[in-house]
Amino acid sequence: MDTSSVGLLLALPVLLQLAAGGGSPRPGALLRGCPAHCQCEPDGRMLLRVDCSDLGLSELPSNLSVFTSYLDLSMNNISQLPPNPLHGLRFLEELRLAGNALTYIPKGAFAGLYSLKVLMLQNNRLRQVPTEALQNLRSLQSLTLNGASQITEFPDLTGTASLESLTLTGAQISSLPQAVCDQLPNLQVLDLSYNLLEDLPSFSVCRKLQKIDLRHNEMCEIRANTFQQLFSLRSLNLAWNKIAVIHPNAFSTLPSLRKLDLSSNRLSSFPVTGLHGLTHLKLTGNHALQSLISSENFPELKVIEMPYAYQCCAFGVCENVYKISNQWNKGDNSSADDLHKKDAGMFQVQDERDLEDFLLDFEEDLKALHSVQCSPSPGPFKLCEYLFGSWLIRIGVWTIAVLALTCNALVTSTVFRAPLYISSVKLLIGLIAVVNMLTGVSSAVLAGVDAFTFGSFAQHGAWWEQGVGCQVVGFLSIFASESSVFLLTLAALERGFSVKCSAKFETKTPFSSLKAIVALCAMLAATIAAVPLLGGSEYSASPLCLPLPFGEPSATGYMVALVLLNSLCFLVMTIAYTKLYCNLEKGDLENIWDCSMVKHIALLLFTNCILYCPVAFLSFSSLLNLTFISPEVIKFILLVIVPLPACLNPLLYILFNPHFKEDLGSLGKQTHFWTRSKHTSLMSINSDDVEKQSCDSTQALVTFTSASRAYDLPSNSGSPPAYPMTESCHLSSVAFVPCL
Repeated sequence: MDTSSVGLLLALPVLLQLAAGGGSPRPGALLRGCPAHCQCEPDGRMLLRVDCSDLGLSELPSNLSVFTSYLDLSMNNISQLPPNPLHGLRFLEELRLAGNALTYIPKGAFAGLYSLKVLMLQNNRLRQVPTEALQNLRSLQSLTLNGASQITEFPDLTGTASLESLTLTGAQISSLPQAVCDQLPNLQVLDLSYNLLEDLPSFSVCRKLQKIDLRHNEMCEIRANTFQQLFSLRSLNLAWNKIAVIHPNAFSTLPSLRKLDLSSNRLSSFPVTGLHGLTHLKLTGNHALQSLISSENFPELKVIEMPYAYQCCAFGVCENVYKISNQWNKGDNSSADDLHKKDAGMFQVQDERDLEDFLLDFEEDLKALHSVQCSPSPGPFKLCEYLFGSWLIRIGVWTIAVLALTCNALVTSTVFRAPLYISSVKLLIGLIAVVNMLTGVSSAVLAGVDAFTFGSFAQHGAWWEQGVGCQVVGFLSIFASESSVFLLTLAALERGFSVKCSAKFETKTPFSSLKAIVALCAMLAATIAAVPLLGGSEYSASPLCLPLPFGEPSATGYMVALVLLNSLCFLVMTIAYTKLYCNLEKGDLENIWDCSMVKHIALLLFTNCILYCPVAFLSFSSLLNLTFISPEVIKFILLVIVPLPACLNPLLYILFNPHFKEDLGSLGKQTHFWTRSKHTSLMSINSDDVEKQSCDSTQALVTFTSASRAYDLPSNSGSPPAYPMTESCHLSSVAFVPCL
């Protein structure tokens, strides 16, 4: 006797009642077998749906109706099943036992469930799939075993040949049998995600497969025969694996494939053969996949996710799209009257020319509506054609790079012409020129990349953004910027301390201590610049190789921390110089020792502080989510305003500091002296000629800032002087006017 005959016999009393009464059955006729505390309702076929979920049951209810077609026992405390608990439920089609404490299912637990189609056993404590209990479920179509963390082997499902959907996730299965499709010829949905699969058999026998989910496994390769001849396959998910190699013909025989997810793998290349019917493609997270993919291979594509924004340029998503979308959004915000006017005038065409223009505009709107949705989308900082985007920024960067390199090189050569006879303040000026030159190098590299990729930046954007060169440029930029601020702070403190000591005729800080402080500043700047390299990828957030003051919270916090630190340095400089000027009486500034250097440091402080205000404003506005600043202004601040002190600092020294003219004039004399002394090295060191040369050279080196106590000369204790000092060399010619 088949299932339908048994059902008719069991439903005969109800049918007789319907025939005699001529109406619907009494509520008790079907709901008489509803267990206590459970919710029961008819399903429209004279059968009963019973919901006993989340009631704290420790065993199965005993008074279930024979007409039960749906039974939900999930989220209870059932730890074991009796041998034949549900044998009388011949009409049961769906059984849910999820979220219990089942560790074992006996052989006859599902005996008599001839109509069972859906079985859910997820989130239990099963150590193995109840193969013997499933053998007689000839009608079973869906089996769910999510969260089966203690299952290590794929079950034998030979007795469930009608199974159409199998979900076995969160287990410890590392391999699949080669005959998996022989056991399940009708399988349509296979979900084996969150397992430990390292290798896959051929699924070519599973001709009815429509969806395969294999995400979060350990697979490294997809061979050519793995998914061959799956003509019905529509969705394939291989995300979060370790796939580095895919055979060129792995997807060549999948004509129905519409969704393919390969995100978060290790792909460096992607085969496109056989994927012309795709509508959804995910490749995000494959950082080694940096080449562009042609849109001609995907004519039906609607949604695509790529590793880099530049790869979306091939699908028509460029900076021009942002202008169109902004106009489109702006049109959405227009008033109702404007919309009414547009609708009313849509078909009011005055002449053929207006009609032609209207059709062209309508065609463009259709293209915009049906364009591919590609993410991450290119934006103002990730352009398809150019790195800088505008000629104003491009000219500004080139100007800063040229001036910073040439002017700082000139200042460095004049200041460090004789390292043994250099004052403390000149040492700081020279070191500031050196770090400013590093800023010029980073700007020059960015300008070179812009020139090299001019008009086709999308082809090289991912390579440059993720390359070592971008990391080096970002490190140099932050290191040079922070070192310049620290050295300028140290110079301001040194000038205040020097003037104070000169007024009291006290001995200054030893030169070795100043060198130690400079080394400490360099180490601190290097540590700050290395934070993005160690803690994240802020330098690779954009092709500008700078931590952007928006977007990721870590980058925003980093920029705000830098602004606070630099603001503290500028505050210290301002306080030091304000105290210096307040302690001096009127007219004393012109009489203090080396007033030109005091004025020069003050000028540097003023210009650097003014130029740093836009950077601080930009960082705090991003922290407060103020988005009124346009991207072009942000790029201009980051690329032009931030490195601008690197070329202004040496220009101020060259144009307004009298020491530069003295150093530049003595540079030729010094070179001449070293050339002559090299040829006369074998002559007597006590000759009058050598003595005269030594004296002249020393007088040229000792300027307003080079004296012993008030001279700022480095102490060379324990070593003989570089040149013999005789009576013919007079240091008294150095003008020294102490404070009042």
